Amino acid sequence: MVMTLRVEVFARDLEAAGEFYRRVLGFEELNRQPGYLWMGRGTARIGIGERSEVVDPAHRRVPAGTELVLEVDDLDAEYARVVAGGWPVESEPRTQPWGLRDFRLFDADGYYLRLTSRGRTTGGVL
Repeated sequence: MVMTLRVEVFARDLEAAGEFYRRVLGFEELNRQPGYLWMGRGTARIGIGERSEVVDPAHRRVPAGTELVLEVDDLDAEYARVVAGGWPVESEPRTQPWGLRDFRLFDADGYYLRLTSRGRTTGGVL
């Protein structure tokens, strides 16, 4: 039986969050409702709900928070896209001990993202 995953994040500024995923990571807006955006790129889906409460970004940092991992075919092209968009990165591309290359950044609301190369077996799983 097939299982897929979608992630929802909660943003103080819905438009700024949507702009980050659109401009910096290349997602497209799939649907919009009052207070909610549905974004997609390939099979990745991210819902963005608008929330008025301020959240301290430190609560979203690893290891306390969650790391959202996006697997990509061309890590160098993704890194170039982020840099060209003027978005700061937390760590530059590097090969990890488990054999995959990745880089990390925070989205507009402080969610921690890791863009990583795909694994060596089917479905990108090591």
